[in-house]
Amino acid sequence: MPQNPAHKKSTQVALVTGASRGLGAALALALSKTHHVVAVARTTGALEELDDRIQAQGGSATLAPLDVTHEGAMQHLCRSVYDRWGHVDTWVHTAIHGAPLAPAGHVDAKDFDKSISCNVTATQRLITYLEPLLAAAPDGKAVFFDDDAAGKSFFGSYGASKAAQMALVRSWQRESQKTGPKVIIHQPEPMPSSLRARFFPGEDRATLSDANDQADVVMSLLA
Repeated sequence: MPQNPAHKKSTQVALVTGASRGLGAALALALSKTHHVVAVARTTGALEELDDRIQAQGGSATLAPLDVTHEGAMQHLCRSVYDRWGHVDTWVHTAIHGAPLAPAGHVDAKDFDKSISCNVTATQRLITYLEPLLAAAPDGKAVFFDDDAAGKSFFGSYGASKAAQMALVRSWQRESQKTGPKVIIHQPEPMPSSLRARFFPGEDRATLSDANDQADVVMSLLA
């Protein structure tokens, strides 16, 4: 049954890209206390586990097992969000590709292309698609996550694509200061994510910050 316009406007909607694990999952769970969460990730099983946790605390979610690099899928997703709710209140972007570490002269071409596709091109497309949805909300916000990998030894592929992503986001942040949406850039403390485990095998994960604690920090920034 179609929702009436009043319901569409009153529903707070959070879109989390990269929601299946780590900080993305922790933020989806935290946001579900006040928002209907649209959870995007490639891993269906992990999204279903997230949905169970959201429902257990009384929240609701729409699962979107999609690849953010698929242009048509992202267009369809954003159109569906518009048709159902007409806006997005909060967009949290945690989707990332971490190519294997390698010297700059030995970076695998396919891995480099995948890094650019996920970390830069997909981010640019999503900004294009989501800017009007965030503008349609009373106080639209977008959240991105920085790190200090750029320029470090063996981080050429990941570091270059992440630096390009953040250059794009910082431009959007400055451009939207007066008109909105509010663009938030945050560098979380190191967490025991699968990405970090690939970069730093053998690291003592007990010394790293819990993803739920870092989600609480982000929620305070959104508040």
